Amino acid sequence: MKKVFLLFMLISLSAGYQASANSGSSPVEAAAPDSLNHIQLEEVVVSATRAGSNTPVTHSNITGSAISERNSGQDIPYILSLEPSVIVTSDAGTGIGYTGFRIRGTDANRINITVNGVPLNDSESHGVFFVNMPDFASSLSSIQVQRGVGTSTSGAATFGASVNMQTENVSRLPYAEIGSSYGSFNTSRNTLKAGTGLINNRFAIDGRYSTIASDGYIDRASVNMRSYYLAGAYLAENTVLKFVTFGGKEKTYQAWNGVDLDLVRRDPLNYSRSYNDLGRYTDDEGHVKFYNNQTDNYTQTHYQLHAMHQFSPSLYLNAALHYTAGKGFYEEYRTDRKYVEYLLTPAVENGVERKKTDLIRQKWLDNDFYGATFALNYTREQLGLIFGGGANSYEGDHFGKVLWVRHPNSFDPDKEWYRSKSKKNDANIYLKLNVEPIRDLFVYADAQYRYIAYDMRGKDDKYDETANAMRDITQEHTFSFFNPKVGTTYRLNNRNNLYASFSVANREPNRNNYTDAGPNDKPTSERLYDTEIGYRYQSPVASFGANIYYMKYNNQLILTGKISEIGEMLTTNIPDSHRAGIELTGGVQISPLLRWDGNVTFSQNKIKNFVEQDVDVYDADWNWVDSRSNELGNTNIAYSPDIIANSILSFSYRGFETALHSNYVGQQYLDNTSSKQRSIDAYFVNNLRASYSFDLPHLESVTLGVWVNNLFNVEYETNGYNWYSYYLDGKRVNEKRYFTQAGTNALASITIRF
Repeated sequence: MKKVFLLFMLISLSAGYQASANSGSSPVEAAAPDSLNHIQLEEVVVSATRAGSNTPVTHSNITGSAISERNSGQDIPYILSLEPSVIVTSDAGTGIGYTGFRIRGTDANRINITVNGVPLNDSESHGVFFVNMPDFASSLSSIQVQRGVGTSTSGAATFGASVNMQTENVSRLPYAEIGSSYGSFNTSRNTLKAGTGLINNRFAIDGRYSTIASDGYIDRASVNMRSYYLAGAYLAENTVLKFVTFGGKEKTYQAWNGVDLDLVRRDPLNYSRSYNDLGRYTDDEGHVKFYNNQTDNYTQTHYQLHAMHQFSPSLYLNAALHYTAGKGFYEEYRTDRKYVEYLLTPAVENGVERKKTDLIRQKWLDNDFYGATFALNYTREQLGLIFGGGANSYEGDHFGKVLWVRHPNSFDPDKEWYRSKSKKNDANIYLKLNVEPIRDLFVYADAQYRYIAYDMRGKDDKYDETANAMRDITQEHTFSFFNPKVGTTYRLNNRNNLYASFSVANREPNRNNYTDAGPNDKPTSERLYDTEIGYRYQSPVASFGANIYYMKYNNQLILTGKISEIGEMLTTNIPDSHRAGIELTGGVQISPLLRWDGNVTFSQNKIKNFVEQDVDVYDADWNWVDSRSNELGNTNIAYSPDIIANSILSFSYRGFETALHSNYVGQQYLDNTSSKQRSIDAYFVNNLRASYSFDLPHLESVTLGVWVNNLFNVEYETNGYNWYSYYLDGKRVNEKRYFTQAGTNALASITIRF
């Protein structure tokens, strides 16, 4: 490890106990074990943060078998893509490489994401970059998605949803597995997994190694990734120790600019839906070329040490230490850049000083994240308690280098043109109560206190012409948040229950909110009030759920539609906005061979009294005239469709399985003006999956699989943004970029288990 650190350790006390469907005598969601030897590791680790059947939290669970069925090598967001209120996007258009997702219109930097209860969100951006975790789905045993504020957990603010991933449990029997797949766009995945099983009923080791490569649908959007997972466990009579490490290394050609579809429509002979302008330059002979190393390069390694100890049948402790190291850069060719912006000495030609030049630059991030989480679980009769928390620390260095200059003058490639250091400390403590005061009535209370101290020092990559130096971003911020939650669940009978909850969440601004704010903007924290009312029905052949939610925001940070002097999209706090909707889920076993599952979300996502600020106005000769602000009244929140629907129709017979996945996403707006001229069209996409498993001598099984994505070759876009919107000669002009997705594409696979 690079850092020696002191861990602030918080003891936790948790309860969750799941009442028997017949007795209904206990509110605990996961009963305390008689001995840790006789339970799965997962039951101890997740009980402090996950919701159970009697928790008044809107959630869905993805089992290990469902993860395996959906896992074609695409990133984690695509494993979640069929869950209620989820939409996904991919820069490369294939679901491999840079991908993202939203839940109820909330993007990943507002969603708390954990692995084994350990925070995964980046401390500064609040986002999660699944490109650094290729094929991680192959090492997961389950995922729980909580919509709304959900239960208290460690790490980033839960400001609309949380995703809790659990790695594979200890395997009691030895095994080995080899998987390989190949398909469209030269996409390939190779995975090797193996485990020792329990040795002397005490030790076990499990491991995985994967490689993924693809050319991508977007031009040059290639990826080359590899990853590993390794876990070692020791099981004693009342104690379990487990060490988990996983990591990934990626090299991805940049495709994050999107596609100018207006340009494609105007000039279809030279531009297509897969056109990528990143890396484009003109050489000395006037030929248009693309820089072949316009890439993102990053390595991230995670270490976790989990300890679980049972003091009595009612009391057990789980604790974890964690450390994550990340380091990498993205390299890019930049044209017509001012020398002064990079602290370079201008070249002189024929006695005239040049102002601009082409160059190749690298922007680096080198960071460390470490800390501890704890939960002490207590269950007794109709009472359950969870007292838990954690403390984490982040240290990050941001710096840049110029590797090459087309017209140099005393150029030093080892010189940094900017550097800043960040440190962020985050500690939280929570207490959860789950009690059954009368038969079949479960009362839940959850209170969390969270403290954040964030410190940035140094210069960033933007040039300050007033100071004649790189921009100084030195600043300090501290926050103290109290996040209470209350709710109740009433079990009508063994198949039906009702629940309701009210929760409060707070979120601090991220790094970009501070560094990209306008000169008069001072970002402040946001607050969310979340009300959830739901009904759940479950029988052996059918299930149904309905949930009504109302999420009211104070000071939500949103895009203003305004561009800074350096071209950054600016955000600002707005006083009043909300999300409201109904989520319906259902499933039915139509016959022993045929099953249907589906969900639909209808929502309204509104900003009250929105003002579009300072839209530039130019005359017909491109002379700047003025800026205009537009009072638009109540508008729709960007990237928040009114309708999201998913369907899974599956058929199975002996070793053969097939499923049709259907996904509909309504119109999304690119900004908060509700302008159809700045929006993403609704789309309806179908994917087909089929597999056949059979036995061979000396093998456990062989599985052949095929995925056909975008079965009907739909042209659609999943994401986009306004590069620049302005008035020119009295007309509104929108320079937009869209993230187009691949047409029909296929992938075939074979998996051999020993």
